[in-house]
Amino acid sequence: MEKNYRVGALYIRVSTHDQDELSPDAQKRLCLEYAKSNAIIIPKEFIFVESISGRNAKKRQEFQKMISLAKSQEHPFDVIIVWKYSRFARNQEESIVYKSMLRKDGVEVVSVSEPLVDGPFGSLIERIIEWMDEYYSIRLSGEVSRGMKEKALRNGYQATPCLGYDAVGDGKPFVINEDEFRIVSFIMDQYDNHGKDETRIARMCNERGYRTKRGNLFERRTITRILRNPFYSGTVIWNDIEFEGEHEVRYTKEQYENRIKLMDARKRPAKARNVSVCKHWLSGLVKCSVCGSTMAFGGAVSCRTFTCWKYAKGFHGGYSSISVRKAEAAVLEYFDKILAGEEFTYVFKGSAANDESDEIESLKRELDKIAIREKRVKDAYENGIDTLEEYKENRVRLQKYREELEQSISSLTEKASAAALPSRESVLKDIRTVNDVLKNPDISYEEKGVLIRTIVDQIIFDRESGRMYFDIIIS
Repeated sequence: MEKNYRVGALYIRVSTHDQDELSPDAQKRLCLEYAKSNAIIIPKEFIFVESISGRNAKKRQEFQKMISLAKSQEHPFDVIIVWKYSRFARNQEESIVYKSMLRKDGVEVVSVSEPLVDGPFGSLIERIIEWMDEYYSIRLSGEVSRGMKEKALRNGYQATPCLGYDAVGDGKPFVINEDEFRIVSFIMDQYDNHGKDETRIARMCNERGYRTKRGNLFERRTITRILRNPFYSGTVIWNDIEFEGEHEVRYTKEQYENRIKLMDARKRPAKARNVSVCKHWLSGLVKCSVCGSTMAFGGAVSCRTFTCWKYAKGFHGGYSSISVRKAEAAVLEYFDKILAGEEFTYVFKGSAANDESDEIESLKRELDKIAIREKRVKDAYENGIDTLEEYKENRVRLQKYREELEQSISSLTEKASAAALPSRESVLKDIRTVNDVLKNPDISYEEKGVLIRTIVDQIIFDRESGRMYFDIIIS
């Protein structure tokens, strides 16, 4: 009966570090004997021999040549024979990955001295190969990420370009896309110079037919990301790596920093409504003295009121409502009295001390990240991803960064403790500005709403006395 012959290849490797292994000739002889007894034909051109360490398969030229042939369209052989699996690859995971790649093309790897057992154990090996395929994919992703990190450390551009810029490839600086940048300029101008909030700007962009980088409609959060993106003023950030880029910018660092301060000062509480969704510039500010809830704007056009919504829904007694006309008059009267010399109290939240305090908190959060990054570099070393030299270099770099953060925190703490409260004159100046805007009929309710919130946190309406009590906060 004629045998079912297969064509095979031999892979023979001798490492200079292994003193107790068989010589190349001995390995070749035993592999050829195995091939002969198993009806495998070994052409001379398919005998691959090399003397090199097996730790990294990428450096083994004969090995890579054999793998390329096995996976080529011609598919010249069906089996690879080795003396031991360690000859195929020193690293277990690398061995399983390459064997899995070959198996997908119908090429089997067999060991003369380590034959696999048939049955349930063979199925278990199959499962292990599948798991290692997934593990290899994860490792490959990690290697790509690591390469990207190295590029970022060399000031390379690799992230997806933001609106207004296009990538040119090879890590070169992004270039301006004039059509898109007109949208960015519009957004910056509306926020910086016209007092529009993010929601209103998103609406205006959509009304004009503008779209995001991905062709989607604008949202509040999209506008916020653009306004807070330091890339537009020259700073490139990728995965905690930051450097000053070489791309063209049209906004200065000072403009960016002033915008961030303004955005932080206007930051709303988690449950507060945005000015642009309010129907009046006092919406959301007027509170009920009975339950503390917000008084809703509504009623007939001829008789608009602010009414406690909990009262309206029957949650409590004690009628709580004031006409819009009276509420507006009370606000203007209160500011006029202050500007005329009446005493008032205020809470100061926007002083240099508070600015420093915010920055200190930000630095402390960054300090917490250092501990996480230190653990990651240790794990990378212990898992063989980084060498000892790389581990030491990363530790030194992170320790230096930790010391810089701690020094900055110490300096800011001293500066904050020495910061002084603003003078009464500067507070009155802010109030006068707001008062003038509120009295101007040509200014929109949105701009009035944004501005009054820079000095008023809430207004408590006491129905019994008919008075309104103001919580002034200067930022």
